Amino acid sequence: MTLYSDAELAQILDKKIFRCISQVADEEGVEAYVVGGFVRDIFLERPSKDIDVVVVGSGIRVAERLKEKLGKGTSLSVFRNFGTAQVKNRDVEVEFVGARRESYDRNSRKPIVEDGTLEDDISRRDFTINAMAICINGDRFGELVDLFDGLADMEDGFIRTPLDPDITFSDDPLRMMRCVRFATTLNFQIYDKTFDALNRNLDRLDIISMERISAELNKIMMAPAPSIGIMEMQRCGILGKILPEIQALDIVETRNGRAHKNNFYHSLEVLDNVSRRSDNLWLRWAALLHDIGKPKSKRWEPATGWTFHNHNVIGAKMVETVFRRLKEPQDSKMKYVVKLVELHMRPIVIADEVVTDSAVRRLLSDAGDDIDDLMILCEADITSKNAVRKKQFLENFRMVREKIADLKVKDYKRLFQPCIDGNEIMEMFNLPQGKMVGVLKDFIKNAVLDNIVPNEPDTLRQLLKEKYFELTSKQVDE
Repeated sequence: MTLYSDAELAQILDKKIFRCISQVADEEGVEAYVVGGFVRDIFLERPSKDIDVVVVGSGIRVAERLKEKLGKGTSLSVFRNFGTAQVKNRDVEVEFVGARRESYDRNSRKPIVEDGTLEDDISRRDFTINAMAICINGDRFGELVDLFDGLADMEDGFIRTPLDPDITFSDDPLRMMRCVRFATTLNFQIYDKTFDALNRNLDRLDIISMERISAELNKIMMAPAPSIGIMEMQRCGILGKILPEIQALDIVETRNGRAHKNNFYHSLEVLDNVSRRSDNLWLRWAALLHDIGKPKSKRWEPATGWTFHNHNVIGAKMVETVFRRLKEPQDSKMKYVVKLVELHMRPIVIADEVVTDSAVRRLLSDAGDDIDDLMILCEADITSKNAVRKKQFLENFRMVREKIADLKVKDYKRLFQPCIDGNEIMEMFNLPQGKMVGVLKDFIKNAVLDNIVPNEPDTLRQLLKEKYFELTSKQVDE
């Protein structure tokens, strides 16, 4: 963060767009201020193209005059029902609104809006770091207005509401998700009084659409260390409302002096590991959800201790439920997450045993084009505190990757799908679509993947005839 004087802020804003707004505001006899995220990002030295301007008067009138002044290449959109307007000039967008005060009905996040002062307008904003303004009128150009000590909160790394947090969150409960999002993306702490209000107002989230909640959740997932936001949601109770499957991982049971690891913190470590290597949102989701099947699969076996057999299969089936609740895409993106959750144990099993061509071919066949992402997930999943075991796993994963690369070079992809499909099998034996066709398809697929026979039509037809004879003979004997 960098502190700037008013004179330095004036230099930063010394651009055509701000000078033009300044001239229009002075000509109209109204006050104009740059506000919100644009001001915050100046001090955080982050790029920001979207500019919000509050006018103590008619924001629409100033926008209309600005379009006239900028002339060719400028567009204007007016939203009179909301009292706002947008001016676009090349790659710059400016949103104008008149200063206003708001009041809320408890059953809606849509406010009743009235004209107000600059202080009215700033006080209704979500957090102090977003409640700063810079005047752009001629005689005060560059003057910072910081009524709620947002600058000090940025220096201290705090997320705090300008007003009583219970009022701020109750009026617009989506601000609760934004609170967690800013704490995550900026790596700030949530001020104690603000945090306590998150828990007190949990039920207010019920009036917010899941689409809007998920939009904020995905921004948290795309942060450099998304675990910060997931932990904050767990601490305040939000996680239990929107992602109970992840909350359920936060438990450790001990029996006969043997405890299993806390799979909640393990999942967050895996998520951060993946996030350091990939900006793929859906790969990050797979990382967060990869162990959600463990609570349902957990068993105590006296001989071996705690087991989680088939948690990957159980978890993969749960992904659809999670995505449906969160209104996340129900398309190829969800199928991708399902696939990675289901397959995430396969490379680990291979790496823990002898890395054979056959096992790697099967993995390549099932993972397809997502094999590299699957390997990133699996490598991120090795969070053992046993340095020797962790090193051995990662070394074995290196061998798996080398084997994958080797098989790709040798063009083994042609082996993954036998050159005889189900339709030809049905024609060969005059079979209807059904279980027998599936058995024969799997038989030749496995034969090809195991390199028992070459992927050639004549060879596969002969093999199919032998298998069909074997199967039908058994049926006759039975």
